[in-house]
Order: sequence, then C-alpha cells, then structure tokens
Amino acid sequence: MTTSPAVSYNGPTALDRNLSARQLSTAHVTRIQNLAHTPRWLHRLLPWVNVGGGVFRVNRRRILAPQFNGFIFSGEGKKTTLTPEGFFAVPALTDVEHKDLVDLASAFETHVVKAGEELPGKAIFLVVASGGVEELVHGSGGKSVRRALIGAGQYSLLTKEGKLKALTDSVVLVLPRTAESRFAWLGKKLSTPLREVNGQRINTYGEAAIEALESVDGEQRLPTAFVDYQPNPREYYLHTLQTVLRTHTRITDLYSNEFDQLREQVRIVIDVIREREEWELLNNPEFGLLNETSPAQRVPTRSGPPTPDDLDELISRVWKRPAFFVAHPRAIAAFGREATRRGVPPATITLFGSPFLTWRGLPLVPSDKIPVSDAGETSILLLRTGAEEQGVVGLHNTGITGEVEPGLSVRYSGTDQYSVASHLITRYFSAAILVEDAIARLDNVLVGNYHDYT
Repeated sequence: MTTSPAVSYNGPTALDRNLSARQLSTAHVTRIQNLAHTPRWLHRLLPWVNVGGGVFRVNRRRILAPQFNGFIFSGEGKKTTLTPEGFFAVPALTDVEHKDLVDLASAFETHVVKAGEELPGKAIFLVVASGGVEELVHGSGGKSVRRALIGAGQYSLLTKEGKLKALTDSVVLVLPRTAESRFAWLGKKLSTPLREVNGQRINTYGEAAIEALESVDGEQRLPTAFVDYQPNPREYYLHTLQTVLRTHTRITDLYSNEFDQLREQVRIVIDVIREREEWELLNNPEFGLLNETSPAQRVPTRSGPPTPDDLDELISRVWKRPAFFVAHPRAIAAFGREATRRGVPPATITLFGSPFLTWRGLPLVPSDKIPVSDAGETSILLLRTGAEEQGVVGLHNTGITGEVEPGLSVRYSGTDQYSVASHLITRYFSAAILVEDAIARLDNVLVGNYHDYT
C-alpha cells in the first residue's frame, strides 16, 4: 500500500482568507487604505521613453578629455592615498605617462581636518577625498570671496594667496608648494589651456571639436568637419519588478459584493510595486539618480543646513533649463526654515492640485525615498529632464501582454488544485542621465537645525 506524499502550503489558511474577505463584505466599507502610499511625484514628473528592445543606448559625441570624472583613492583617514589613474579626472593630464603619474601621486600629503579649520601650509594642487573644502581669496573690494568649492572626489588648482577652509570634517590630499620645482611639467600643463588631445582639437567640454570658419569676404579655404561618436556608448537595460498574487476563487466569487476582491488585491500590489520603483529610481546602484550623479556635480553644503546659497550653487551646475529639485520632506522643511530665517520665505506653486515650495521658480519635489542618515544628513537633487533637453528620462516598455498601465502588466497564471488563482504582476523600468550636467547633488544636508526666533 502506497501513501501519497504530504503537501505543505505555508500561505494563508482558508479561515484567514475568509476573515480578511469579510472586512469588505459587511458594514459600510472603504477601499483598502495603504499607509505606504505616496504621491510619487518623481515618477509623475519624469518624461518616460518607450524602450521596445529592452536596451537603451545613449549615443554621444566623442569625448577626448572628460570633464566630470572624479579621483580614485585607496585607504581611509590618514592613510588615504591617490591612485595614479585618478589623475585622468584632470583633462590636462589625460596624455601624461603612467610612471609620471605614479611619481606625482606619491608626492601628495594627506591631512585630516575638522569643520571650520584652515589647512596648514601652502599648496598648489588640492584633492578632497571626503567632506568639503572652499578656497577663499581677497576680492577687489578687500573682502574674502569664494574662488572654488571642492567636494569629495574633486580637485582644485590653488592660487598663492588662497586660503583653504574645511566646510565639514574632511580628508584632503595636497601637493605642497615645495614640490613645485620637482614637478615643473605639471605647472606648465595646468596653466596652459587644453586645446587638443593627441593632436586632435577639443572644445571647452572636452569633445572632439568641429571646425567652422568665420569670414566677411574673399574665397578662403573652408575647414572640413566630421562628427565623431563615442566608440563604446553607455547602455541601460530595463530592470524588472515582479511578484505573484495568489487569491482563492471562493474569495473573489462570494465576497465581491461592493468591491471586486481581485481588483483590490491587484491595486494594492501595484501600489507597492510603484513605491519600490521610485526607490530604485533614486537608489539603485546601477541607474539610481543619487549614485549616477558624476563626482564633479556633487556639491557639499557650506554650513550643514540647506541654504538659498546652496541651492543656487546647484542651479549653477544645472543651468541649462533646470526642471525641479528632489528632496526628502525633512530637507524641504529645513530649507524653508533657512530661507525664512534670511527673510526670503520660498514662494509656492500648484502642480497636480498640490502646493509645492519653490526656489528661483523651481519646485522642490518631496520624496521619502531619499535616505536620511542617523546623523540627520541627506542629499538634494536638481534635475533637467527630457530627451530633447539632454536631461534625465525614465525608461519603460509599453504594449506588453496583459498591460494595465504603461509598462506594467497583470497576467493570469492559472488556478491550482487548491482553487487558488495566481496572477503575475510585472513592471519593466529604468532611468538614464543623457549627459552629466543634467543632474547635480547637494550633499551633507543637515535636516535637524532649528532657530529660536525669541
């Protein structure tokens, strides 16, 4: 005599399903409320591009001298050192031999400085490993003015009269002025405007130049031109969010008097998937906007709390038709306090029927998906959007089987021997930054600063 194998099922029991279903079958009922639901403004404001083949390739003009790379370090704290490859972040050093870069990296000194401290001694080249530093010089009116703001991974070529001040606790590497004679070739390279790389002319953005001739009269020989492209363009692959919704047929048959049980289940699951999608748009290690912001576009706050000056600094980095800021609600509240403290309370506009704080006419869009650290620090993003503007775009694939929303499908996957019906819910998506200056990030944003107005 044979016995059938035991079947284990760890899902909700029949009693659990019945009790849950009766919540929508008696009394005067509401739709299921979902505390995790947010307006998801970022998803609404991003322009979305349909990617039919699942791969989005960003073709660009050939870049001979990258402007937006950051330095690469090894070690941490006082043991932080520069790697020779990091110097390729400096356009003028892209054609320097590797052995010279090794020698140069070894000459840098590492300093750990506290917020507000001035860096000791004089230097000709500064690289910030972590934190933020500003270089102050005397302006024409005799006041100290900021010449450069250097964040993590960024560098600055220093003037002799400049004074360096740490904005936050920082680790910096400096090339002392005593090494100036040893690296005479460095001063020559850095002081000469970079006009060509390996014999090919470049424009101010480091791209292969296209020559044109300006003339008034005569029959001059015209220059020839050809637009060269990047040989290995960046490709974005659509990512997938999926889950299987399981509902007993008894539930959908008997307890759908006021609300369709299946529709309610699907609605809540889709809501959860959309929330996770917005988190991925901001935090995903491959395409998340926080991680994809280039090192040259990351700006430290000057004093911690987000001030109008800090947001103006972001606007100066994304000045070609910026669209909106994205920040945690606590960061927006912190900015409102700082702006009000300075006598310039932010104006408001209405989008989608809701009020938004603005700065310089740009809305501050809230999203709780931007992380806030235990120390109360977060980041603020400024975006330029749209393919036509060479900005930030969302990617998805529309027209898929079982589509209920653009790029999101619900497919019936059968009913098992327990009368439990399965539905596969799928979302394909990604995001792309078409050029580096389409986004900038304000770092070290302190959200817990308050003022006593009494």
